[in-house]
Amino acid sequence: MELYYPWLALVATLVVFAFLFKLQKKHVNFGYRTIIALVLGLILGFVFQGSTQYVTVFGRIFTRLISSIVAPLLFFSIIASVASLKNIDRLKSLGLRTVFWLLLNTAIAATITVLFTTWIKLGSGFQITLPTDYIPKEVPTFIDTIISFFPSNIIAHAASNQVIPIIIFATIVGVSLIKINTRKPEDAKPIIDFFNAMNKLTNEVVKFVIRLTPYAVVSFIASVPTRDGGKDLQSFVIIILVGYLLSFFQAFVVNGVLIKFFSKTSVKDFFKGIWPAQVVAFTSQSSIGSVPVVVEQLTEKLDVDEDIASFVSGLGANMGMAACTGIWPVMLAVFSINALNIPFTPMQYALLIVYSVVVSFGTAGVPGTATIAATAVLTAAGLPLEIIFVLAPISSLVDMARTMANVTGSATTSVIVASKS
Repeated sequence: MELYYPWLALVATLVVFAFLFKLQKKHVNFGYRTIIALVLGLILGFVFQGSTQYVTVFGRIFTRLISSIVAPLLFFSIIASVASLKNIDRLKSLGLRTVFWLLLNTAIAATITVLFTTWIKLGSGFQITLPTDYIPKEVPTFIDTIISFFPSNIIAHAASNQVIPIIIFATIVGVSLIKINTRKPEDAKPIIDFFNAMNKLTNEVVKFVIRLTPYAVVSFIASVPTRDGGKDLQSFVIIILVGYLLSFFQAFVVNGVLIKFFSKTSVKDFFKGIWPAQVVAFTSQSSIGSVPVVVEQLTEKLDVDEDIASFVSGLGANMGMAACTGIWPVMLAVFSINALNIPFTPMQYALLIVYSVVVSFGTAGVPGTATIAATAVLTAAGLPLEIIFVLAPISSLVDMARTMANVTGSATTSVIVASKS
């Protein structure tokens, strides 16, 4: 009978997939479907323990699909975002200050996450089985790493998902487009329109792939060893608590300190004024969807000029996003390092922070931001991507706190930029 267990597990998995598809057709909330997938995946894992080799195929296919969209997403979104600044003067003044504070917020979030998660040894004791063909990447020296940041062959970089050279190259292209647009707008317009269109197309591809997340969750969760299932579930709860703790710390403590020392607004007035936007962000789980409320609160309650509020809030929903691109990817990275006992040096941990900041240029403003950012960061660090999808249900649970922290950071940047104007 045991000979047929792998096939029975496959049939059971297909039945689960059909059920999830039916829920999707009934427009059941994506987060709820992901949680249901987690539960069903755990059940499959317990029932067919040791016989899920065919089930893991679906998760591995999903990993390939989501890896395939990282390079085009970064390339087109960064060019479109930079080119939207219209002219170099605008980029140098308001743009550069905004970008600086957004990225500083992300850097602080990533740094705190590295320090805290390594201190508590997040992921230790968790068991995960990687595909047999997984080969850890050898991390180069510091000098080689810095050199490798800069592009040499953009096609080769895209083919091997080397995300940082792609980001730097796309930024250069975006700045060049601004210069052309300043001199001859008629020449720049069709190029900008092309990149905007490709950015929209790429986002649609992202939406399609992200919709497959619940199915990937079933596949990955079912393959997690369940002899110590209680310990694994305990690890899940710990990750949720750590995600909320870090997100709230970033939102209220870090941003509170930045407001106190770098703006003319009192901390009490800031949080009182921005509170409605935080609530909308927490409940809607959408940074972009919260932008109108953020702008309204900034202009009406915190006396920020409307042009600054609109520009910074819009850019803040498409760049930086401290919790989704700083906290979550670094959490997953440290988790996988400890769970898989991967040797990691202090310099490599420092590079994790660099990766999260650089990646934050081009992964925000799209569905599944945290997943895409984590994919890019783990790819850059040479860490396995499978951990992202094992923890995807948890990502959905933590997303409320992450979105609230993102929006708070955007509002903080708006107030600071307005104070310096």
